[in-house]
Amino acid sequence: MDEIKKTSNRKLLGTLCGIGAAVCYGTNPLGARLYDEGLSPSSVLFWRFGLAWLIIAAVMLFRKEKLGVSKKEFATLSALGLLFLASSLTLYVSFQLMDVGVASTLLFVYPVLTAAIMAVFFKEKLTLATVSAIVLSFAGVMLLYWTPDGGRLSAAGVALVLISALTYAIYIIVMNRAHLEMSAFKINFYVLIYCALGNLLMALCTGQGFQVPANAVSWFYVGWLAVVPAILALVMMVYAAKYIGSTPTAIMGALEPLTAVLIGIFLFGEIFTLRLAFGIVLIFSAVIIIALYSNRKESKLEA
Repeated sequence: MDEIKKTSNRKLLGTLCGIGAAVCYGTNPLGARLYDEGLSPSSVLFWRFGLAWLIIAAVMLFRKEKLGVSKKEFATLSALGLLFLASSLTLYVSFQLMDVGVASTLLFVYPVLTAAIMAVFFKEKLTLATVSAIVLSFAGVMLLYWTPDGGRLSAAGVALVLISALTYAIYIIVMNRAHLEMSAFKINFYVLIYCALGNLLMALCTGQGFQVPANAVSWFYVGWLAVVPAILALVMMVYAAKYIGSTPTAIMGALEPLTAVLIGIFLFGEIFTLRLAFGIVLIFSAVIIIALYSNRKESKLEA
């Protein structure tokens, strides 16, 4: 009975972490404002991940947590680091080629990719609840960013976002399947090293140039990106993928573009329309379906 209760509590924690990770990651587009300050995508991401790594290193030092890992664990952590590096870099470059909202919309194909990969390669059954949640969330996201005048999209930008979505989907799956027996801080200590150093190399070797934030506003956005969509989102993502699985975690990512829309409404005075309201209802419906399905599945196991 105690083990069942413990498992149920982990499901609840995983669900809450999935929601929290999505909301935190949804503030990621604020980093595009650093482009106005003259920073390249690689420079923005270096400072974001570098500062996040320093904070996590300080936390681990305070916790007196050992850094040692086995060869197998190091290989997995390296894969996670390279995947997240690829996902974040391609997304931030796409912000230069298309509207941030459009890029965020296209990125949301990753729950579909996650479900497809799990079904094809890991034989995970696609339930009616999962399919319904994917359809509802995808429709909701499209409503958040749909505009009647439309316009042509950058082919290069679309390709970059799709690469970002695919690598992010694989990142979630690897995190779920690896079963790493270490803290979320230790996992992201290694992941963020790859992200910071990879972007530094990109800045120095591709002709983008390396820039340092020049004023308080720039450092504020760097600090925000380091703490909220990096540390908080990545730490909660570990627990979400571990406790509720890859596909539910990915579907809850529908809250990412929703967060971006709400930031626009409450912080930048954007107009709240009936279309936005309907999109929000669809997204919340998808998240509720996944949460209820996970609890129902757990209840059947208890019975």
